[in-house]
Amino acid sequence: MRTRRPLPRLAVLLGVTSFLSDVASEMIYPLLPVLLATSLGAGALAVGWVEGAAESLAAFLKLLAGWGSDRSRRKKPWVVAGYALAGVARPLVAFAGSVGQVLAVRLTDRVGKGLRSAPRDALLAAAVDPADRGRAFGFHRAADHAGALVGPLVAAALLAFGWGLETVFLWAFLPGLLAPLVVLFGVRERLVPEAVPAAAGGLGLAPGEGRALAPYLVTLALFTLGNSTDAFLLLRAVELGVPAAAVPLLWAFLHAVKSGLATWGGGLSDRLGRRRVITCGWGLYGLVYLGLAGATTAWQVWGLFALYGLHYALVEGAEKALVADFVPAARRGAAFGWYHGVIGLCALPASVAFGALWQLAGASVAFTCGALLAGFATALLATWVRVPAPRE
Repeated sequence: MRTRRPLPRLAVLLGVTSFLSDVASEMIYPLLPVLLATSLGAGALAVGWVEGAAESLAAFLKLLAGWGSDRSRRKKPWVVAGYALAGVARPLVAFAGSVGQVLAVRLTDRVGKGLRSAPRDALLAAAVDPADRGRAFGFHRAADHAGALVGPLVAAALLAFGWGLETVFLWAFLPGLLAPLVVLFGVRERLVPEAVPAAAGGLGLAPGEGRALAPYLVTLALFTLGNSTDAFLLLRAVELGVPAAAVPLLWAFLHAVKSGLATWGGGLSDRLGRRRVITCGWGLYGLVYLGLAGATTAWQVWGLFALYGLHYALVEGAEKALVADFVPAARRGAAFGWYHGVIGLCALPASVAFGALWQLAGASVAFTCGALLAGFATALLATWVRVPAPRE
């Protein structure tokens, strides 16, 4: 049995950074549907437009940032800038008086995410042994979700003491400011030994690499079209009887499951193979959506959210580790840009279509359609995508 090595310092610091950033983000995010639906009078379709548009903008920037960080061979400046912009922008939602203003804040926040995501993942992939790649990405997601656990608990505590939504949003500035400082002063970047060849095609990928990665990206796109914003899960929870005051606690519970299992799930892909673990996770996602389609009481929501957290733990680290397996270190920024970009570009049609289905035909129809798309994508991943051996 192979002795498990400790993760490198860079991986731990990136985990701390994501923890702080998500404390800030998740003090705000689970309360946004409440703000939109109550104070601003918006419906499910408006939530879909806000979240879908924000993620689509981030997706476009992830493509450019991944390619640009490969060309410059430096990832750290992109990561610092992305975390700093998001940390400053998020709390401004406290001053929003319309859906348009909420959208503007979310778009600015997602610009920061777009700048940092692909360079950060490439930086992490370069710092760990390929045999530990899934565990490293799983650990990073675990730290991220730990922040997402703490954030709603802080928000719930502030609300319990009688503070308003606007005050909670403003306090999110503090952890959001600390996140980029950890990268700026703690992370030392090791440049990859080779520059990107000028002949590379496809926004930074060599032709052979692009052809190998394309089936995986197509399959991801199909899965994402059935994977709308998680804000709809919170709206469904409220519809089934979960009180608004308990929404941050439900969100914290989901992230407790994610954080507790993510390192294990990523490491499982190192031992059992990426395809097998991702296939199981996507299949579980479809079952959860079917469960939400048929749920009738609030207590069922808590069990389904636990299974949803297990789905995340199985796929998040494994999906990213698989991207790194496809390409050499010099072009991983571009590869992660395509990965994040494809997912994000599908977020707008996925969320808008889900919101429209909800308003026209009801939540059960919307969740059932999402489950069917997830099942089709799972079958394609199991039979069509050729998975490579991990690369240095």
